[in-house]
Amino acid sequence: MSTAFRSHDHWQDKAACRSPQVTVLFYPPYSPEPKSERIARESYAKAICKGCTVSDECLKYALDIDEPHGIWGGKTELERKKLKLTQAIR
Repeated sequence: MSTAFRSHDHWQDKAACRSPQVTVLFYPPYSPEPKSERIARESYAKAICKGCTVSDECLKYALDIDEPHGIWGGKTELERKKLKLTQAIR
């Protein structure tokens, strides 16, 4: 969505991951990533999410749009899939 149409209090404007230097932690690199580096990158990104004031809104958004990539609201792609399956069973 264009920022011209968003309200000034949109949750994305308050996200702790907004800076380009931090955003790269939330998505895997284009080249193969060793497991140890992936775990470290994801752990660091999740720590940022834990301190974020809008992580619940972020996770809800990712679940609502079935976001297939990255860490959103402190959850990886696989964790979000499992969460959706758990919610569907209830």
